[in-house]
Amino acid sequence: MTTKKITAQEAIALEDKYGAHNYHPLPVVLSKGEGVFVWDVDGKRYYDFLSAYSAVNQGHCHPKIVKALTDQAQTLALTSRAFYNDILGVYEKYVTEYFGFDKVLPMNTGAEGVETAIKLTRKWAYKKKGIAENQAKIVICENNFHGRTTTIVSFSSDPDGYGDYGPFTPGFVKIPYNDVNALAKALEDPTVAGFLVEPIQGEAGVFVPDAGYLKKCSELCKSKNVLFIADEVQTGIARTGKMLAVDHEGVKPDILILGKAISGGLYPVSAVFANDDVMLVIKPGQHGSTFGGNPIACKVAMAALDVVKEEKLAERAEKLGEILRKELRAIKSDMITLVRGKGLLNAIVIKPKNGKEAWDVCVKMAENGLLAKPTHGDIIRFAPPLVITEEQLMECVEIIKKSVLSFE
Repeated sequence: MTTKKITAQEAIALEDKYGAHNYHPLPVVLSKGEGVFVWDVDGKRYYDFLSAYSAVNQGHCHPKIVKALTDQAQTLALTSRAFYNDILGVYEKYVTEYFGFDKVLPMNTGAEGVETAIKLTRKWAYKKKGIAENQAKIVICENNFHGRTTTIVSFSSDPDGYGDYGPFTPGFVKIPYNDVNALAKALEDPTVAGFLVEPIQGEAGVFVPDAGYLKKCSELCKSKNVLFIADEVQTGIARTGKMLAVDHEGVKPDILILGKAISGGLYPVSAVFANDDVMLVIKPGQHGSTFGGNPIACKVAMAALDVVKEEKLAERAEKLGEILRKELRAIKSDMITLVRGKGLLNAIVIKPKNGKEAWDVCVKMAENGLLAKPTHGDIIRFAPPLVITEEQLMECVEIIKKSVLSFE
């Protein structure tokens, strides 16, 4: 059977006809990726400045991670947790030592990781803190993005995220992000069990909180016997210039949620970390996943995390992020009203000009060989794979500059 090469128009038409209309992609049809580059069906090469929302920090199709996947796929792919296998325990030891926790609970997607953390926090509230059954509350922040499950959208601030999906799950208290006093006030309620926070709000437009915010929040939680829960699905695994974004302030979460780049983008892998006093409140049969912790996922994650340390990706992200922000701020265009970020998780805020908006800037950048995507209409995220070189980064700066200045 021969497979006819599909055209861009055909691929887009097929998705439009047979797929749910829950995404609005840029009109680029990709067929290959390697390192910092992706190619479309016509062979045009682009710099990837989204990195699958920070899932491919190690670059597309990293050979070490690909080998781990293919080797294990030919040996044993899935047993379910009904039985032991010879890989899971090895992975659990590796990954808990890597991040410094007693236990890990493996899942598949970032949203599942957040759901697991919510269940774990509530179970801990009733078994350890002594909160009355069904009374536990979790404090969350405005403009958060923790996933798209029914419970998670219950505490979203985005009408597109929660609209027409009610009735909503109760038990969440919303406070402003980057407001220590608001957290202190919320924690006066003795039924609060946890504080769930993104160290940097990625989907909201790369909002970086004030220095010291995370540390003060962690200390407040500790003083009130409340679990500090860090959602590092997007900010973790070297993206912000440290292994974890909380490392910038020396904060150790009570519960840590990881996903995306923990597998280098090759396989759905997420993980929830906690120490024994928290994790062991969940007993057999009380939570699980058919695919969570499967042998392929475990091998892929270990290879992906090896690459982060071997190639010093956190250090590279820190150094190149400083360069990128400096260069973006030097672009002389009143369309760029703000540049912000940490490491290689950055964003620019675009002011419309002559009827052209952030979407138009992204379309122009794609024409010029760089892929990025707007969020919230006026913000463009810049998050290339962390394997990018300084020379490549400077080439990308020129593409961004050329694209923005074309609207002058």
